[in-house]
Amino acid sequence: MPQFVEKSAKTVKEAVDLALAELNATEDNVEIEVLEEGTKGIFGLIGSKLARVKVTLKETGGEKAKKFLLDIFSKMKVSADVLVEESEDTILLRIQGDDIGIIIGRRGETLDALQYLTSLVVNKSKQGYKRLVIDIENYRQKREETLVKLANRLADRVIKYKKDITLEPMNPYERRVIHSSLQNHKYVETYSVGEEPNRKVIIALK
Repeated sequence: MPQFVEKSAKTVKEAVDLALAELNATEDNVEIEVLEEGTKGIFGLIGSKLARVKVTLKETGGEKAKKFLLDIFSKMKVSADVLVEESEDTILLRIQGDDIGIIIGRRGETLDALQYLTSLVVNKSKQGYKRLVIDIENYRQKREETLVKLANRLADRVIKYKKDITLEPMNPYERRVIHSSLQNHKYVETYSVGEEPNRKVIIALK
């Protein structure tokens, strides 16, 4: 699909409508440049000139995010591609490539930092906030499954030894996984202590 089209018609509105139809877009999603206002001429015929417009699709949040990430990867000298899945309120970016473990970082710290920065870029000066998620080889799903297993294993230890357990510092996403996986547990409860970036989850007997 073209990023812009130029259309001519008797009026600017008609020309814009033709362009929008071809781009399958609404006025909210485009930038309109009037190249010729158009004139009716004498008696509406002699010397008349058609109106001409250039209508350009605005860059989507997903496209902006992909461009930002590819620029960062280029500077990191990492060969990777970004697949974009975008809905009305969410952008999912799947990163593919060889030797891209550096993008994940220790316990996902680099990945989380990239996600935070990309979200700032996408939502800058936008009225409607879009949730943004970056994933690499299903890292987040695998990490979540690991955390759920860890939470349940430690909960069993708390019950067995009747002693609270303090986990290592985790980012907000990982803490949420721990809390949610044990929120309906019959015998233990969870809460967080400390300040970022050293905030920790404690699993304790109810």
